[in-house]
Amino acid sequence: MAESKEFELPKLSYALNALEPAYSSELLELHHDKHHAAYVAGLNKTLADLAEVREKNNYGTINQLQKNLAFHFSGHILHSIFWLNMSPNGGGSPEGPLAEAIDANFGGADQLRAQLSQAALGIQGSGWSALCFEPISGRLLVEQVYDHQGNLPNGSLPLLVLDMWEHAYYLQYRNEKKKWVDAFWDLVDWSDVSDRLTGVKPLNLRLAA
Repeated sequence: MAESKEFELPKLSYALNALEPAYSSELLELHHDKHHAAYVAGLNKTLADLAEVREKNNYGTINQLQKNLAFHFSGHILHSIFWLNMSPNGGGSPEGPLAEAIDANFGGADQLRAQLSQAALGIQGSGWSALCFEPISGRLLVEQVYDHQGNLPNGSLPLLVLDMWEHAYYLQYRNEKKKWVDAFWDLVDWSDVSDRLTGVKPLNLRLAA
């Protein structure tokens, strides 16, 4: 078996000041270069620790390592999607099959925005609000992710994610979380969300023979 490569911090597809004024260059640099990088480093360390556990056949720390794996891996995945969900040319409304799916599952883009925003503002502590595709029923759902550990059904796949950890907004928005949530919608790249939906639709999580 080929040796697995370490995970790397993805490069941003836009300049640090490209999302201003909704997202400042100082905040973006701190969030991407420091916080996301810490998840990547933690993920690689946890995978190395798990390899050592297997090699020594000593699983005394397995519970903590499994929690660390979930925490850092989810942090890396969600942040990676988050950067791509935003664009200097974002905003507007979803179109095509994505808009049709949103209409069918939420009653329209305004209703989706309201539900995802309120789910974000209702998070107790740190977490994310996410538009996800549930591949058993083929429906779209809004879900909350707490501390990268729970409240996300195992089969759900994130399409659009809104970071509500304090490090995602506090430097610019302080304790005014609603202003950050409102600003986020001006950055959403609906074409990226649409491409993600197209990519996951063929997935079939078979639950019966």
